Amino acid sequence: MSEFSPLLVLIGLLQILLLGAVVWLVVRVRALGGGLDAATQEGQRQTLAALHEGLQRQTERTVGMQADADERLRRAISLELGAARDAVGALQRAQQVGLAELSAALNSRQETLRTELVAQTAATLAEQTRVQQEALQNGLQNASVQLTASIESLTRTVNERLELLSGRVHERLEEGFRKTNETFASVMARLATIDEAQKKIEGLSTSVVSLKELLGDKKARGAFGEVQLEALVRNALPPDAFEFQATLSNGARVDCLLRLPEPTGRVAVDSKFPLENYHRMFAADAAEADRRQAQAAFRADVRKHVDDIAAKYIIADETSDGAVMFLPAEAVFAELHAHHAEVIAYAQAKRVWIVSPTTLMAVLNTARAVLKDVETRKQIHLIRDALGRLAKDFTLFDKRMEKLATHIRQAHDDVQEVAISSRKISGQFVRIERAEADALRSLDTPEDGA
Repeated sequence: MSEFSPLLVLIGLLQILLLGAVVWLVVRVRALGGGLDAATQEGQRQTLAALHEGLQRQTERTVGMQADADERLRRAISLELGAARDAVGALQRAQQVGLAELSAALNSRQETLRTELVAQTAATLAEQTRVQQEALQNGLQNASVQLTASIESLTRTVNERLELLSGRVHERLEEGFRKTNETFASVMARLATIDEAQKKIEGLSTSVVSLKELLGDKKARGAFGEVQLEALVRNALPPDAFEFQATLSNGARVDCLLRLPEPTGRVAVDSKFPLENYHRMFAADAAEADRRQAQAAFRADVRKHVDDIAAKYIIADETSDGAVMFLPAEAVFAELHAHHAEVIAYAQAKRVWIVSPTTLMAVLNTARAVLKDVETRKQIHLIRDALGRLAKDFTLFDKRMEKLATHIRQAHDDVQEVAISSRKISGQFVRIERAEADALRSLDTPEDGA
């Protein structure tokens, strides 16, 4: 196409020059037409016609040449297009070969990168698993150490408290045993004295002194009642809880003075034995009038004893507001309660309580229980203090156990989370082994809760 372009340009320029020359001649002829003759004008017309014909032939030749040039140009362009198509086909084939080689190289590189990525991921996961296992082991070791230390501390504290409490209890028990032994020894001594007195009484009875004759004397009856009262009191109460033949502030001497805790205070116990009129009431040969007279005298005797006891042994701010009259004979006591209720009511109004050996034992046992309760209450503050300290230690133990349970629960939760992470990691390994594309993309996604 480039070799025909100058020719076409030259032809075009020649046509333009010829056209310009023709136009100039026409103009010139018309300018000179007025002065020329017909022959000359004819000659000019012929010349112009010839010139026009020459121009037309020239134009035809130019058109033919242009057609030839166009034909040659089309053939050259067709050849060049064929060559270009061949070159493009070769280029496409070369591109296909290059793409195939590039695809193979990319596949090989992708496999290499995948292998390296799997190895790197496995190493990272192994390292994370090792770190988590070490952290878990350290946490469990710390929790175990704390638990061991807490248990050892608690054991030491409990042992110390138990030893202290055991020592104190042992001391109290030893003291109680010592006092009990002393009481038993005293009781045994008193029993020995009573045995001796009984032997003496038996000796007297065997020496023709009957019990009726012995009790017929007021002094003998009084001594008998005092001995029986002393034996009962010594058998039931500790030595510091009573006093025999105690002298009061009014100068009166009472057979026994019980020292009981407040508000009861000191209680006077006096022995009385109204036996003469009692025997007269039950004499076999007594008439009914004598019996009634003996009953009235018996009631009067008891009332007199009640009045004496209330007057001499009930002292405000010194003794209790009541006193006890001890009857050494159960039969006399039963007679009073069975047939002389008004005397019992009179005695109660005077705050004098009539007792027999049996009921006195009940009173003394009650007094002993009260004394024991008071002694226990005296020591209760020590027990309360020990229990308070033990409660504080137990509270501290409960708090430490709660803290330990929290640590253990946290360790359990950490183990559960590690197990969840392990299952996720195992699942990712399985997906990676199956060459899943989603698994490779999920490796860059952070784990939930991480």
